[in-house]
Amino acid sequence: MSSDSIISIVWIYPDLLSTYGDRGNMLILARRAALRGLPVRTVEVRSDQPMPTTADIYLVGGGEDGPQALAAQRLIADGGLHRAVAQGSVVFAVCAGYQLLGGSFFAKGTQYAGLDLLDFRSDRGPTRAVGELGGPIDPRLGLPPLTGFENHGGRTHLGPSVSPLARVSTGIGNDGATEGAWRGKLLGTYSHGPALSRNPAIADLLLRWATGYDTLPPLDDTWADRLRAERMAATAAA
Repeated sequence: MSSDSIISIVWIYPDLLSTYGDRGNMLILARRAALRGLPVRTVEVRSDQPMPTTADIYLVGGGEDGPQALAAQRLIADGGLHRAVAQGSVVFAVCAGYQLLGGSFFAKGTQYAGLDLLDFRSDRGPTRAVGELGGPIDPRLGLPPLTGFENHGGRTHLGPSVSPLARVSTGIGNDGATEGAWRGKLLGTYSHGPALSRNPAIADLLLRWATGYDTLPPLDDTWADRLRAERMAATAAA
């Protein structure tokens, strides 16, 4: 955690990368920490501002091709996120933000360099992936199945030094077989929703990574569980 014992959460470039309710991921993390008595500070860093390097959690949202390419260029030039990761910060990235963590991605038919923080590359798929997304999460993370909504034209190809977040049972994800990626304290997914509203256990995993706590006090997740159950039932029925 930060030296002042406050969990600091940075939302990266909301002026460029903010679709499908990605602000909700920041709000959910802050709320779940506060309910446990953990002090939180949230910061929104726009694309014309320098990236702080000492935050505990960094969030990267989704975006269209043009803003995604611009965000990559500015993050590479800034270098702050790389320094934060080198110091052990947590990163949670969604869709376009997820693609940014890899070595390269395509936007408007052009290949762009990614941040190269995780061992994968993204290109364009034969069809657009739109709809429910889910499947069992890597058992090493100890989480219930992933559930979310995807809307992207990319396909992501994982390298040997990164693990898929989940195996796909519904939707496309990376390639129809796997979804998302993780290594260390970096985690990316194609799941919108916002992702953490439908996967509060992932929110708690990020908080545990940030604080160093092995466990966190349980919360009443009645409404989150009802949402998950409703979406999973609807997917199964479809």
